[in-house]
Amino acid sequence: MKELTKKKKINFTPWIFISPWIIGFLIFTAMPLLFSLIMSFFNWPVIGQKVFVGFQNYITMFTKDAQFYKSLFITLKFALIFVPFNLIIALILAVMISIPVRGVYAYRVIFYLPTVVSGVAVSIIWGWILNGQYGVFNYILSFIGISGPDWLNNPSWAIVAIVIAGAWGVGTMMLIFYTAIKAISKDLYEAAYIDGASNVRSFFSITLPLITPTLLFNLVTSIITSLQEITLVLLLTNGGPMKSTYFYGLYVFNNAFVKNRLGYACANAWFMFLIILLLTALVFKSSDVWVYNAAGKNKKRSKTS
Repeated sequence: MKELTKKKKINFTPWIFISPWIIGFLIFTAMPLLFSLIMSFFNWPVIGQKVFVGFQNYITMFTKDAQFYKSLFITLKFALIFVPFNLIIALILAVMISIPVRGVYAYRVIFYLPTVVSGVAVSIIWGWILNGQYGVFNYILSFIGISGPDWLNNPSWAIVAIVIAGAWGVGTMMLIFYTAIKAISKDLYEAAYIDGASNVRSFFSITLPLITPTLLFNLVTSIITSLQEITLVLLLTNGGPMKSTYFYGLYVFNNAFVKNRLGYACANAWFMFLIILLLTALVFKSSDVWVYNAAGKNKKRSKTS
């Protein structure tokens, strides 16, 4: 009987240690999420009477708001450029800082430092660099005979300028890639070298397949970041020129705090949440084909074998 009582005894020590996180999650994440979902069914001004409207906010969004579709398209277009560009830059930097050369520790710090700079400071810096009249970027391009565009005031180039400025913060993604690369056994590279494989072949045959789980993580986080981008576009272009950078995040922000439509903005935000959820699910589903396990095989092949 005593042994049975001991088995049923619950150890509360782990729960005590993680309780601050659980409390913080419930108060600052779960409850606001639930409250915003409730708000999406109301006509909820910042000041004034709240009126229950059911699904009217969602119906209006899909049937009467042309800017909803335009902002959604611009954001998806931005993500399509931003995500692969950031992943490639971060991976290249990770490979560079994993090479044992003199001063590599300094390079790791230098490449990571921009990540700790606030979004406001980054926007100010890139607003100066990409200025069409006196910007440093166009000045550098002039040395090779290229007349740079007015990046932030040209509808064709403004979204590219946001992508370039966004790549400033790839330091965290770079370190995650670097950690995965350093975890690969050196024996694999030595065996490839003995077999006559070049560095490029070793990268595509050894490094890239073995870091695909890390690539999956960075891909998902990069998609989420790109679809929620607001700081850079708000401070660099404020949606212009001609609303060519009127991102979905800025669209939600203006609905909430400029047009005084908190309930409608919550409906907008929840639709984006569903899009992110769907895209994340599709990425995880596709990972069965291209993500490799420790044995060097992807999950789908492992199942069939």
